[in-house]
Amino acid sequence: MSRRVLIDSLAFGREGASLQGEVPLVALTRLSDLLLDSAGCLTYRAEGGMGSGDRAQLLLQVDGVLSLCCQRCLEPLAYALELRSLLEFVASDSDLTQEDLEDDSRDFLPAEKELDVLALVEDEILLALPTVPRHDDCALPGGAGESIKESPFSVLAGLKGRA
Repeated sequence: MSRRVLIDSLAFGREGASLQGEVPLVALTRLSDLLLDSAGCLTYRAEGGMGSGDRAQLLLQVDGVLSLCCQRCLEPLAYALELRSLLEFVASDSDLTQEDLEDDSRDFLPAEKELDVLALVEDEILLALPTVPRHDDCALPGGAGESIKESPFSVLAGLKGRA
C-alpha cells in the first residue's frame, strides 16, 4: 500500500472521532488477484464510539464496485460492495466473556496504538467477498449454442416397447 492512515484505536473510540476518504483499488495489493480490473476507488468511513462495557469501538463502512470473475460463466461480474462492520477493541482475549464471543453483531480486535485503517479496510473487504462469485442467473460457457440432447432414458423406453 502506498500510504498509511494510522490511528490510536482506543483514543479514536473514546473521542468519537471520524475519518473518511477514498482508496484506489490498485493500492489494495492483497485484493488485486481477485479482481479482473483494478481501476477505480472505494470510499470508506470510520466512526469511533464507545460500546458495551465501556469498550472503544469502530464502525467501518466501505462502498464501491469491484470487478470480479463469475465462476459459472467466467464473464465479468460487477459486485456492489456495501460493507458495514462493527469492531470493538479489547486489551486481550481474556477480556471477552462467552456472551461476547457468541454475539455475531460485532467483532473484536486487539487495541493498537497504531492501527492501519487502510489495512483494516482491505481485511474487511477480503472477509466480505463471496467465496464463489457468480451472477444470479447466467449460463455455463458454451451452453447457449448447444442443442438439447435426447435423454438416454427415453431411448430405453423406446426399446422396451419393441421387445
